[in-house]
Amino acid sequence: KDRKGNTREFTGSNLDLIWRLSLRSLALTPIQRPEMYIIGAQPLCSQLSGLSQGQRKLCQLYQDHMVYIGDGAKTGIKECQYQFRQRRWNCSTVDNTSVFGRVMQIGSRETAFTYAISAAGVVNAISRACREGELSTCGCSRAARPRDLPRDWLWGGCGDNVHYGYRFAREFVDAREREKNYPRGSTEHARTLMNLQNNEAGRQAAYNLANVACKCHGVSGSCSLKTCWLQLADFRRVGEFLKEKYDSAAAMRIGRKGKLELENKRFNTPTAEDLVYIDTSPDYCLRNETTGSLGTQGRLCNKTSEGMDGCKLMCCGRGYDQFKTYKHERCHCKFHWCCYVKCKRCTTLVDQFVCK
Repeated sequence: KDRKGNTREFTGSNLDLIWRLSLRSLALTPIQRPEMYIIGAQPLCSQLSGLSQGQRKLCQLYQDHMVYIGDGAKTGIKECQYQFRQRRWNCSTVDNTSVFGRVMQIGSRETAFTYAISAAGVVNAISRACREGELSTCGCSRAARPRDLPRDWLWGGCGDNVHYGYRFAREFVDAREREKNYPRGSTEHARTLMNLQNNEAGRQAAYNLANVACKCHGVSGSCSLKTCWLQLADFRRVGEFLKEKYDSAAAMRIGRKGKLELENKRFNTPTAEDLVYIDTSPDYCLRNETTGSLGTQGRLCNKTSEGMDGCKLMCCGRGYDQFKTYKHERCHCKFHWCCYVKCKRCTTLVDQFVCK
């Protein structure tokens, strides 16, 4: 149900689909199953449940892309879990069929982030696969030489094909949403528009954060000549950027013209880079089968922190249990000529705190 109490149809999501792709990519590889990529043979596409009609056509045309869509999903989920590791909702995966469970049925800002980071992960994986020669329909980046690049620097190398990655991710990920035919102005239509907006925000982040990388050439590292190319940003930077967008996400509602509009007109209209949501977030303090919340019972917390990772906020006022555990880490490291580092293994007894 949405925040007004209306029952909302939910038949799975792109997140569930690319999660299944990521699981299948672990089990099926071109080496183990070469027939996967033979023209006319379509076992991968026929076995994947949840593909829309448009996505199934793309799968049949670009079967070699599917494993990288799965890789992108795994990258996005891993980054989501890092960014939310100290929050009540920590991006936990539920099972092999529905990546985040029922919590994704709610059009919350957490859902907005997961759609965005997953779309960014797909752009990242496809762009890199192009550069590495893994895909038959793309290669190195053909991006134009930046105007501010010094004249005596060479523009070339083999850059990440961010343009192709962006375009393919848009066609594949958005196909499912664009094929839905909900009544204009309905809550289901609002959710579709929300998903499309957040997909685009994720792609924009991966695309816009790509930057110029250069390598020096010359005698004894003199760097008398440089070769430069377009390179994806480290995905941690993409995650941090989208986390900031999560914190400033805009609350939206469906308007009379069938478009999303701001709930509070005092705020600025979201751009293509911004995240939006249509439902308030559920209470992540307690386990709730209806909303899909896993609760925070059993989560580690920081007794001295005043932030979200602190026991007071993480445990939602329920208190915490304290116990001691052994922590093992490398210590007393020394460099030996030549050329290795040797460390000792130190064990310390530390206090840990767990939410009741």
